[in-house]
Amino acid sequence: QVQLVESGGGLVQTGGSLRLSCAASGRTVGNYAMGWFRQAPGKEREFVAGISRSGGGTVYADSVKGRFTISGNNAKNTVDLSMNSLKPEDTAVYYCAASPLGYVSRGSSSYESWGQGTQVTVSS
Repeated sequence: QVQLVESGGGLVQTGGSLRLSCAASGRTVGNYAMGWFRQAPGKEREFVAGISRSGGGTVYADSVKGRFTISGNNAKNTVDLSMNSLKPEDTAVYYCAASPLGYVSRGSSSYESWGQGTQVTVSS
């Protein structure tokens, strides 16, 4: 299995930007569809964005469409999530995950490897 480590979280004001990075080891991200999920206190983990194994397809949750962009870099073996126009409701722990499926699934059960998460806090 691939090992994943997220970085780039932090505290930002409403309207600000952050770029999260997911570094993979053990296998290349090009072998997986990759997803970003988030979990806020007291809420279930939810799908945020995903990129297909080929890198040609991306899927976004409606709540982040137009503000977040997912991208893969096979040379660096990373998957990044660029987040703009951040809102307080984006506050959560963000997780990177890898799925053996070729396409993006919104269901967390489709993902077999998970990172430890990185905290994103958006102040109002």
